[in-house]
Order: sequence, then C-alpha cells, then structure tokens
Amino acid sequence: MPRLFVRAALLAAALGAAAAAPLAGQAHPRTPPEVRAVPRTGPVAIDGRLDEALWRTAPAATGFTQQDPDEGKPATQPTEVRFAYDGEALYVGARMFDSLGARGVRSRLARRDQQEEGDYLELVFDTFHDHTGRTVLRVNPAGIKTDAGQAAAYADPSWDPVWEAAARVDSLGWTAELRIPFSQLRYARGEAQSWGVQLWRFTERLNERSMWAFWGKEEAGGPQRFGHLQGLRLTARRAAVELLPYLVSRAEYVRPDDPESPFADPSDYGVRAGGDVKAVLTSTLTLDATINPDFGQVEVDPAVVNLSAFETFFPERRPFFVEGSGLFDFGDFGCFVCSDVSSLSLFYSRRIGRFPQGSVTDPAEFVDVPENTTILGAAKLTGRTRGGLQVGVLNALTARERARAQGPDGRVFRQEVEPLTNYFVGRVKRNLREGSLVLGAIGTSVVRGFGDDALRALLPAHAEAVGVDWNASWRERTYTLLGNFALSQVSGDSAAILRLQESSARYFQRPDRDPGGNGFFSDAHDPGATVLRGFGGYLRAAKDAGSWLWEASVNYRSPGFEVNDLAFLTEADYVWMNANLLRQWTRPTRWFRGLVVNAGLQRQYNFDGDLTGPDYHAYGSIELPNYWEGSLFALYRPESLDDRLTRGGPVVRRAASVGLFPSFETDSRRPVVLEVAPSWSRTAEGAESWGVELEVRYKPASNVELSLEPGYSRDRSAAQFVRTFADPAATHFHGRRVVFAELDQHTLGLDLRLAATFTPTLTLEVFAQPFVATGDFSGFKEFRAPRTREKVRFDTLQLRPVRAASGRDSVYVLDPDRNPATADFSFRNPDFNERSLRGNAVLRWEYRPGSTLYLVWQQERSGAALTPFDFGDDAPGVFDAHPDNIFLVKVSYWFGR
Repeated sequence: MPRLFVRAALLAAALGAAAAAPLAGQAHPRTPPEVRAVPRTGPVAIDGRLDEALWRTAPAATGFTQQDPDEGKPATQPTEVRFAYDGEALYVGARMFDSLGARGVRSRLARRDQQEEGDYLELVFDTFHDHTGRTVLRVNPAGIKTDAGQAAAYADPSWDPVWEAAARVDSLGWTAELRIPFSQLRYARGEAQSWGVQLWRFTERLNERSMWAFWGKEEAGGPQRFGHLQGLRLTARRAAVELLPYLVSRAEYVRPDDPESPFADPSDYGVRAGGDVKAVLTSTLTLDATINPDFGQVEVDPAVVNLSAFETFFPERRPFFVEGSGLFDFGDFGCFVCSDVSSLSLFYSRRIGRFPQGSVTDPAEFVDVPENTTILGAAKLTGRTRGGLQVGVLNALTARERARAQGPDGRVFRQEVEPLTNYFVGRVKRNLREGSLVLGAIGTSVVRGFGDDALRALLPAHAEAVGVDWNASWRERTYTLLGNFALSQVSGDSAAILRLQESSARYFQRPDRDPGGNGFFSDAHDPGATVLRGFGGYLRAAKDAGSWLWEASVNYRSPGFEVNDLAFLTEADYVWMNANLLRQWTRPTRWFRGLVVNAGLQRQYNFDGDLTGPDYHAYGSIELPNYWEGSLFALYRPESLDDRLTRGGPVVRRAASVGLFPSFETDSRRPVVLEVAPSWSRTAEGAESWGVELEVRYKPASNVELSLEPGYSRDRSAAQFVRTFADPAATHFHGRRVVFAELDQHTLGLDLRLAATFTPTLTLEVFAQPFVATGDFSGFKEFRAPRTREKVRFDTLQLRPVRAASGRDSVYVLDPDRNPATADFSFRNPDFNERSLRGNAVLRWEYRPGSTLYLVWQQERSGAALTPFDFGDDAPGVFDAHPDNIFLVKVSYWFGR
C-alpha cells in the first residue's frame, strides 16, 4: 500500500505546478492606501527632532487600524509617517502620538536586532512590488534598530545594513527619523519606482498593535495586502564595493586530554586576518565573499546527551552563512500540529567547515586532530535578474586537513582526516501572478579530492541533488497548494556507498527487509554498488484563512535518498501523512482574547508497507483577557512496528503510548515573565517520562535583561538499545543478538543569559549552561522474536558483571545460550554520569557604522563520574572540572558609503 501512496504523491508533485497555474488570486481585495515620497529640498539631520521644514510639507501616512486588541477599530493613538528621498537615500519622519505624552511611552535599551518589547514603529517594504518581498526596518523610542530582509518572502533577521535612526520622547509621545541608503536596498530597475509598504505600530502599555494597510487576523495577509509608496524617482544605481577586513588575536588555555602526548600544549596564542567583501553589482544583484573567515564571537552550542542513532541538529549561527540564507531555503514545510517529521532539507550550511570526518587509521598512541575544517574562501551571489528571477548562488572551498600522530615507535606523522572539498548551491525562484504562484528550483554539489585511500573508503567522492518547489494560492490566498520534489545521487568507492546503505537513515542490511532491487533508484543492500540514488517530496493542500482551517499533507523519502554531505537528513525510507482540522476564535470575549482548538491524525509507513508511525493528536491554546497564555498538546500513539529500534536488525513492535504537554506564560510586558512547560508520557509497558522546563525573564532596568531557563527530566525506558552482536545461535532473530536494557535517565540543565546594553552600540551578552545527565542501565534483555514487543530478560547465568577496582561493574559478559562451547560476548557498562559547564561572554562595540570591536571569553568544563544521579553531588560537581578558557579580541572596519 505505501508504494501506492508514493506513486500518488509523485503524480501530485508532477502535476502540482501545472494545477496551480489557474489558481491565482487577486492581490488587493480592498483598495490599498497610498503615500507619496517627496524630493528632499534641504538638509535633514537624523536626530529624531522632526524640526526640518521638509516634514511639515511631505504628505503623511495616517489612518492606522487596530489588529489587536480591538480588531478593525481605529488605532487609539494617532500615527503619522512621512517619506522623502534624494539621490542617495530614503528618509522617514514619523510622529507617534500618545494620549499620556511622555508618561505613556515604553522603551527598552537593547542590542541591535534584540529589541522585542516596548513601543516600536516598523516599516516593511516590498521594494520590487511583486507582492512577495519583505525588507523590515524597526526603531523604538530609544533609537534601537532592528532589521531583516531583504526582498524575499523570508525576511532574513541576520541582514545588517548600514543605516541611521534616531528617536526622541517628548510631551506628545515620541518621534523617529530614519535615513536608509539606497545602496543597502535592492529594487527594480527604472527611474519611476512604486514600492509596497506596510507600517506597524505597537503601543506596549495598551498592548495595541495597529497597521496602516489593514487585514484581519483570519485573513491571509502579507505583501499582497501592503499599501503603496509612490513618487520615488531614482537614477541608475552605481556599482559599489564594501570591504570589511578583520584582525583577531586569540589565546587558548586548554588542558590536554593526555598530558603525555607530545602534542599537548596547555596554552596557545595566535593572530589571524581575513575579511569580507560585498560588491553591489546592480540595484538587484550583490556579490558577497569571505576569505579566511573567523566566527569566534558566535555563541557556543549547548550540551546534549544523544542516545539515539541519529545526529543532533544545531542551528547555524555564523554570520556569513546566516545572512541571506532565506534565498537558499528549500523544502518549505508547514503544519498546524505534527510530530516526528522534518522538511526536505537540501542545504545545511554547518556541513561547510565541519569537524574532520576521518580518523587516523595507522597505529598511533597519540593523535592531534584539528577542531574544524578550514574554510579557505566562500562567495555568494544573491538578488534578481533583469527578468525578475530571484537568484542565490553559493560556493565554498574547504582545505585538506591532516591530523598529527605519533606511532608506537615514536615516529611523528600526519594523516589526512578531511579531503579538499568544494561545496556549491544554486537556487532560483520566480513569482508569478502577483505572487500567488511561486515556482523554484535548486541544485547542490559536493566534490572531494582525496589524498588518502582510507578517506576514499569513508566518504563519497561526489554528492549531487536537484529539486523543484511551488507555492500556489487562490481566493485571496485563503487556499494554498505547497509542494516540493527532489532527486539525490551520491557516488564513490563501494565501501563509502556501503556505509551509507547501512547507516541509521535506511538500514539496508535489515534481515527481514524486502530485498527490493537497485534500478535507477537504490532499494537493495549491495556491497559492490558505487552509487546511491533516491527521491523525496512533500505536498500540502490547506485552507489557511478564516475561522475554520484544514490541511492534508504527505511527506516521503525513498530508501536511497541521501543528502547529508550538504544537508541534514536523519531518516529515509518512509511515507508520512498528516491531516488536521482547526477552529480559531480571534474576537475577544470576557473569557479570552483568542482561542485555537485543533484535532488531527498522522500515519507513517516504510516502503515495505509496515505501519511505523500512527498517532492521534489534539491541541488547544488560549490567550486570557490579562494577556496570559496557555496551551495543551495531547498525543496518543497506538502500538506499531519499529524498523529503527534494533539498528539494522529485524522489525519489532513498539508499545502504545500517551503523552500530555501543557505550557503556560505570563504577560510578556511585565518586569518578571514566567513560562512553565511540563511534560508527561507513559507507554503500555509501564515506561514513563516526565519533566519540566521553566523560563524566568527578569527586567530590572530598561537596559538589562536576565533569563534563567532551568529544566529537569526523568525518562524511564523499557527498551533502550545497548549493543548488537552476530550470533549464529540466535536463529529466532536472524542470527543477531540485539541487547536492550531498562534505562533510568536524569537530565538537569540551566541556560542562563544576561544582556546589558550601555548604549545602542555597546552591549554585553553572557551565556552559561551547567548541565548534568546520568543514565542507569539495568534489566538487560532481548526481543523474543521479530515483529513482537515481548522481551526476554537475561538471567544471572546468561549475563555476568565484571567488577572493577572501583567497586562498580565495568564490563558485562553475555552467554545467551548458556553453552560453554559457543562464544561469549562482552560489552562495556553503559551507565554514564556526564557533567559540563560551557558558556561565553561577548562585549560588542560598534565604534562606527558597520565597524565592530569584539571582546570574547569562552569557557568549558567537562567531566564524568561513576555514580548514579544525586543532585547534591552532581550540581556542585559541574564546577569541579578544570576550566578550559579561550580569550579573543576581534576588530573589523567597514569601508563603504
């Protein structure tokens, strides 16, 4: 049956774009408001005063309408926004009246792009006026700037243009002045310009959010509903180049893992230089390049304990790869409520510059491996062609990395652990029919140059993927048809391809798997294969506006789909389906300000037809009249098959389970904000998990915020995978002995963040995370047979612990058939007690527009103990480990105009 679902999904993918063509909707169901920009006739000082004659003569955008709290009513606080321009920049002068004058204005001093609370004015431009673009500029009464863009459906928050803003609070409320250089914007060619624009104003004390071009909360909003900015007449934009060279000094004080190692050095000092180049080729195309980049100021990844067979996902934080990343997004995915599913990723930029994937294979007593792969250089071209095609092209080259090693004979040698690699991504999108139809395509490539046969047997030589996507909407964008489809091909040495066949993404070696066959698409375990091909896709039809909403979607990956060389994929070999019905109430009542209720179900099959992921779910959320919010997610999973639990062994059954996940948050405007998110789940076998996550945000002053996020969970599993062994005597399980155990796991952590803003350009941010995770394994067992959930526990004659000098069991010896004539098996005691403390502090000073000085301190402590969970011992034990410290000074200087 699943193969029928896949055929249907593939047919839908092929027809999706064609079927979407007649489904265009009208861009403006109501007449949009207009405002005219006037030429600048005199000097304008960006000081927030609005005392120039220009602001008394320019026409104003007025008549704002509430979206909250009283949808559709006129804004209670008048707003006037005026526009002017010259040959270099767009000027904005805005007056935000407040009936309480200065007493009514709420403002916070925060780092650029970090201002989330307090009053603000936000401008959103659709500079190409194609009803899809978003370039966002926001300012608050303290003059703090926030920006995101640009000119794409996804407003990239990492975009940091060089622009000016100033604001002042006075007896009438507050004012703002902005100067936005045209060199920082992308827009269509031509002298006469017409831009889409939306203006938002938020008044915190009233929780009032008003807008210039109105749409209701049950309507599909966005650039297609924006008002119009007319009157701009711009001369041809000149090509320009911006340079951002940097110099960084780094001192590391890191305790070696092995003091006996000849590579051990408790201190290391270095200086490096590099830089970024931005070439504005036209008003629509920009070329960015980086040489020898450094990302020492980026926040460290949090600590995790991963006992699954799948990789942990960490978000990208490096500025060069984050900025403009929206143009490279592929695999749009959406659901009202869903679980255990991922989008069709074809580009995950953290693959570039990753930790070396190889290891030293020659005999060695001591090894020194680089922390990451050096990025020799990277460049990206983003923007639009003359014909209106959105373009994103990125290419990066990483160096060949070698580890140093010392052999048993004292000889020091080097071995390649990461090959010279080129990464390429090309993305195009086209908006049609006033943005109601968007078509796109993407291509990716990874090419490796090997100098070591061991790496050739580990990694593919080539990895390519191509994909198409579409998003169609109609009836004023009430209904949508969203989809994507991709093909992948990975080729190389047969040993490298075999490793992919047997990886946790697909487990081709599973003994009870349909043997399939390797035609054009890969579907069989073949040790001699030198290529792996597959396909994946997603299709969603939905009603996304109104009081009643619905959706139905299918998401699938063929067994041979593989994109991990330049993307993030945990699982292939599945067909996932989801359906939801949602009702929303957006009109406030005496009981609530907003209410959402959803019910739905989902199913997942593998390509053999096994039902591996059924669930029934319900969700509700409410906003109370006092602006407190609450939600509840309930999930029931019936008993089903599991083709991953044995990690390459036969399919077994998974017990039914039920879970409840509530959350609660107080009014975010208050000095103290509390969020509580408990969780509980239980299986039919008696395994139980519960936990709670808290967040306390304290704002003692307008320029300081402290966030504490403690969390604790206890998970009791009835079948945690331990080890698998080949055992001819295990005829009941296809010659495999797969050992499981009952696991009692405690996880305790605290995320602490402090943000202090001294001026709009001088900030201090601190992050620290103490973390403890313990696991106690007991009741070792195995499944009685495939496709059952019944298990047999090993008795004391089958499993013997070996006691270490410390008094704890260090090794287990397994004699499953109690036969002295057959081989025994042994495995390490899997109990663990991991403790860590990691964090960093970053002082950031933008000493001139676009130029920044960073002072960074990063510390990490890590250790382990041979004890079960004990809060009184584990919590202070986090600080017992020796600290590793890194200090960094980085200065960059912006050349541009």
